[in-house]
Amino acid sequence: MNHQPFEEWLLNDKNLTSTEKHELDLHLRICTHCTALTATGLALRSANVVAPAAGFAMRFQQRLAAQKVAERRRKLWGMIVLILGGIGLLGWIATPIIYTFLASPVEWITVVIGYFLFAVSSLQALREVVTVLARIAPDFIPPYIWMVLVSALAGLGLLWIISIWRFSRTPQGVSA
Repeated sequence: MNHQPFEEWLLNDKNLTSTEKHELDLHLRICTHCTALTATGLALRSANVVAPAAGFAMRFQQRLAAQKVAERRRKLWGMIVLILGGIGLLGWIATPIIYTFLASPVEWITVVIGYFLFAVSSLQALREVVTVLARIAPDFIPPYIWMVLVSALAGLGLLWIISIWRFSRTPQGVSA
């Protein structure tokens, strides 16, 4: 037997229309499952609500604040261990490089200058390529593709803004 709309009507506290009430009454006369569900709902609604013990809310808030303090302390120690481990690993990896640099700094300076000049010349070449492509791209790409690209970039920008907002907002709750 299909109980779906009737179970939903029984479990949700919403006002039913007269036709829905009539259908529910007819269904309850023939369905023992839904009749038992109705009886259970009535028993739960008529049960006495037990008041919490005195000071329950205060104890709960204090325990929650203590848990937050303990969590912050664990995160702080974890971050300290992570930073010290990273510094130790970086020092272990950088030790041979530092010893080599201290042994012959002139070679390192010439290598660094060579890499700097390579990076600058590569950036200049990339700039030239981009300017050439920017000059010829509008002739090859139809206007509707430009609209699709602009829309996609706008959507990605909106997605980025929403994700930054979600990660940067502070959670609401009991403060320690």
